[in-house]
Amino acid sequence: MQQVKQSFEAQNRQSVDSNKEPCCSQSERRADQEGNTDQARQQILRRRIRMIVAATIVYNIIEAIVALVAGNIASSSALIGFGLDSTIEVLSAAAVAWQFAGPDPHAREKIALRLIAVSFFGLAIFVTIDSLEALIGVTHADESLPGIILACFSVVVMPFLSWFERKTGQELGSLTAVADSKQTLLCTYLSAVLLIGLLANMWCGWTWADPVAGLVIAGIAVREGVNALQGKTCC
Repeated sequence: MQQVKQSFEAQNRQSVDSNKEPCCSQSERRADQEGNTDQARQQILRRRIRMIVAATIVYNIIEAIVALVAGNIASSSALIGFGLDSTIEVLSAAAVAWQFAGPDPHAREKIALRLIAVSFFGLAIFVTIDSLEALIGVTHADESLPGIILACFSVVVMPFLSWFERKTGQELGSLTAVADSKQTLLCTYLSAVLLIGLLANMWCGWTWADPVAGLVIAGIAVREGVNALQGKTCC
């Protein structure tokens, strides 16, 4: 009887052990699958960031050329500042592209944020000087229909690019991508300010409206530069 009881207990232990093994293996497999899913999602988000950056660079190169040429023709501080901002957006997007080209994007994040901040400050200095010269009468801004058309187009395009990059950057946990999306969002604000200044100059003859718009652009650029240095990338 004793032997039968021992044999029965041994069989029960073997049955319990055999039932535990599949559970453990199932949880391990589930963890591996979740880890693989996370990695695959990270790769998708990084590719998406690179695509957004490429589209932003192409658009801003075109925008910068049109704005700088039109601004020089019309002697418009606001248009020149807008064109310089587009140039800086190209540099900012290039910094993000450089960051995500490496095997560990987070390792390059601080350097990329500093590059974005410096580009903001450079824009602010140039536009402030140019706008002050216009306000004291050194230069005079003429009407610019190409500038108005460009500003209208940018008001429509820039918000979408900014939203898409920001959403992707937040999901990826990338401060640089979010900062670059704010750079693009800034272009939307600048487009609106530029449009108001150019229309006021054309319709009302308010020549001071153009340099004032330029100073608003410079002030926003300083704020965003400080935020980028401090890593404050969320509105």
